[in-house]
Amino acid sequence: MALTKTITNDKIEIVTEYRHLQIRTATIIKEDGVEITRTFHRKVLESGKLDVSNNFVETDVSAETSEVQAICNAVWTSTVKNAWKTKLLDQPIISAENDSR
Repeated sequence: MALTKTITNDKIEIVTEYRHLQIRTATIIKEDGVEITRTFHRKVLESGKLDVSNNFVETDVSAETSEVQAICNAVWTSTVKNAWKTKLLDQPIISAENDSR
């Protein structure tokens, strides 16, 4: 009985005007070549975020697959990054005191 485990990005979607990437990763377990289980994990990559001083810090995608890196490099243009930075700066800051959740 041989078990194998494969992890692969099985779905990559570009969403929103800010070109966020939604990545679904499938983990597939096979026994003697026959799939016995498949689970999914999702994550979203944005072109950047603001640090505590409101400086825009670009997302480091060096640990991502070459396919994801290529997509990020193609869709995260300066125009897209600047628009996302502007959107982030325009959002009101919610402190723990004011958070009504």
